Amino acid sequence: VFTVVIPPPNITGELHMGHALNNTIQDIIVRFKRMQGHKVLWQPGTDHAGIATQNKVEQALAAEGLTRHDLGREKFVERCWAWRERYGREIVEQLRLLGCSCDWERERFTMDEGLSRAVRTAFKAYYDAGMIYRGARMVNWCPRCHTSISDLEVEYEEQASHLWHIRYPLADGSGGLVVATTRPETMLGDTAVAVHPEDERYRPFVGKEAELPLTGRTLPVIADEQVDPAFGTGAVKVTPAHDPNDYETAARHGLVSRVVIDFEGRMTPEAGADYAGLTTLECRERVVADLEKLGLLVKTEDYSHAVGTCYRCHQTVEPLVSEQWWMDMSPLKEPAIRVVESGEVSFIPERWTRVYLDWMANLKDWNIGRQLWWGHRMPLWHCDSCGNIVVEVETPERCPRCGGGLRQEEDVLDTWFSSALWPLSTLGWPDDEAELQKLYPTAVLSTAPDIIYLWVARMIMSGMHLRAEKPFSHVYLHATVLAQDGRRMSKSLGTGVDPREVIGEYGTDALRFTLVILTGQGQSVRLWEDRFTVGRNFANKVWNAARFLALNLAGSPLADAAPFVASLPDDRELFLEDRWLISSLGRLSAAVTEALESYRFNEAARLVYDGFWHDYCDWYLELIKPRLYGEDKKARETALAVALHGMRLLLKLLHPLMPFITEELYHRLFPNAPADLMVSPWEEGGDWPGYAGDEVNVERLKELIEAVRNVRGEMGVPPGAKVRLLVKTADADLAALVRTQAGYFANLAGVEEIEAGPEVRKPKGAAVAVAGRVELYLPLTGVVDFAAERERVRKELAKVRERLAKVEKKLADAQFRQKAPAGVVRGEEEKRERLAAELAALERHLAQIEDML
Repeated sequence: VFTVVIPPPNITGELHMGHALNNTIQDIIVRFKRMQGHKVLWQPGTDHAGIATQNKVEQALAAEGLTRHDLGREKFVERCWAWRERYGREIVEQLRLLGCSCDWERERFTMDEGLSRAVRTAFKAYYDAGMIYRGARMVNWCPRCHTSISDLEVEYEEQASHLWHIRYPLADGSGGLVVATTRPETMLGDTAVAVHPEDERYRPFVGKEAELPLTGRTLPVIADEQVDPAFGTGAVKVTPAHDPNDYETAARHGLVSRVVIDFEGRMTPEAGADYAGLTTLECRERVVADLEKLGLLVKTEDYSHAVGTCYRCHQTVEPLVSEQWWMDMSPLKEPAIRVVESGEVSFIPERWTRVYLDWMANLKDWNIGRQLWWGHRMPLWHCDSCGNIVVEVETPERCPRCGGGLRQEEDVLDTWFSSALWPLSTLGWPDDEAELQKLYPTAVLSTAPDIIYLWVARMIMSGMHLRAEKPFSHVYLHATVLAQDGRRMSKSLGTGVDPREVIGEYGTDALRFTLVILTGQGQSVRLWEDRFTVGRNFANKVWNAARFLALNLAGSPLADAAPFVASLPDDRELFLEDRWLISSLGRLSAAVTEALESYRFNEAARLVYDGFWHDYCDWYLELIKPRLYGEDKKARETALAVALHGMRLLLKLLHPLMPFITEELYHRLFPNAPADLMVSPWEEGGDWPGYAGDEVNVERLKELIEAVRNVRGEMGVPPGAKVRLLVKTADADLAALVRTQAGYFANLAGVEEIEAGPEVRKPKGAAVAVAGRVELYLPLTGVVDFAAERERVRKELAKVRERLAKVEKKLADAQFRQKAPAGVVRGEEEKRERLAAELAALERHLAQIEDML
């Protein structure tokens, strides 16, 4: 079975462009494989999203004037389940709206009964192996969510602040040191001042005592190699209880820790009576004011720096020492590195392999506990009678050691603990081995690069440890979707584009196709609503081409015969353009297949787009119109048969990208088709005959026809005017081909008479075009008023020069470049390029006209 597991969206989520892109990519993969004849499972489901859902429910309670503590844990969890029932379906319905062809009967939820059992089984396995332990360490604490979060869940925001320079007098009265800090409120917990041992400025101070302002305490001046002499003054305060680097410094030097900020984000009594109970920002203001009164605030500088915030509520995270549950990751590390280094698991694009391996090489223990109420409560019980800890998959009734009562651990597991088991738990582990052997490991995972560490690495580690088998063979890391100005898409920033609005305006197929064709492998893409006209216009083109065929099928024997029962017409009945189309479509199918197999989705989209729009519609359908409207019934039926075969193949190639319109048109054009398009066999390039020589000939004719069309357009030849064409070429075969296929030029370029050969001479008043080694002459005397055309072009040139000068003046203005948004500047630069190209084309045209006069 070709298995894909969906990255489970949060039940609090809404479909954003990242979801739309990733799920479109997955749907392309599974539809393609399904048509290739594979048994396919796309496993759907949703994630309980512990901290995110709890935040949403708490916000809803706050609107009622309540807190979770007013309800108590049990009632609050009931509210969370009610939230899930009400809103958890919305994201699923949005995925259906997107056309995701998942096996919806298998939908799972990370807290359903089976997945909860998997979580408990994994926890017990890790605990029994001695990998889960309790310990006091510095963690990232969110005072709003009242829980620890991992380093990977801290989002850093650039914030404008200050750098305060504070004097710490030496205790012996011989002077003082000036330290620079962005958090003066934490100085109340300082236990040392540190300098670099090689910093000549401070060598005399090392080993002395400094007075800590506002506290009456003294602290040592120490030397530590981790100090950056270039930061601030080169002397830094050491606050072990509230800074991760200082925590490590304290461990190296045996310093004590003083906790001056509590888990509510307020100052503790340890901070002093004047500051206890204040928020950190209130304390900062008071400390700065008090230092200023004492004359110890040397200076204040504007300073912008990255501040760690909670990824869910965006409140500033406090580094605090806390007793937490941890997981020793060292036993998981080597197998997860080996399976990637050996190529058993590959990353696409390949550059992400090094990112993964570098992170794994420096893997730290995982803080798996969260001080939340919504989530997988740890399957760990405490016996207050004898102190025993019991870990079981099933809930124990009594302590097995003393028979005493048990109290379950309050902490829930990090959401990513259950997510790490997703490929295992959704496919049968730990209870259904037969199902698991059939479906696991999965084939490919498509996800966002920003969760390589949070999710991808942990799934690999879980699969290798719990089953000694990789969870997937390939990891496709899709592009990042950005707003028009290059910033991340965000509803709060006003830079988001809602996929549901795009679907309402342009259609699902247009959304999907646009996302894919604009998104290169692993590259970021800038999107705004107008760009979805690409997909809409293409969908209209596909629809109109099918409508054209349907109208011409009326009364034809092919109307009810879908070419499933009829093979392609015999070679003897085929025209040159028929053989060209058949051969080129065979190559197209091979190229699209190879692009999809290689995860180059935008290339596949571009190939189908060009093949359908240009080769099929612009050329083939136009070339066969004389036969469709002519008297030769056999020639008409041959053209229709080839057109239908071509349409069938193109709809198949396009189906994974645009499932709705292709399925609809497939049934309209081929009412007797034996199955839906989505389960019809994929057609490989080898299924179609090749006519290489005919392809070359038609491509040569197309090049000449396009050259004639360009000259007509440039010279302003009226659309209905017929012209003569003289083709100068030493290639006798080409000259014969041009004469034989004169109908192509009559039909597509308005040519009424053709002369071709090496003896051709350019007549007076002829426009000239060059196509390779071929010269084309179009006598236009009497067709175009050269004097009037010269005057028109001169006026147009003046207008374009004026517009170009204005744009260049604007771009030369340094103020404009500094103050205007990047997107606006880029737009003006693109306008300059367009105008310069237009100017060059007009100048060439003018030169040609003057040559004719």
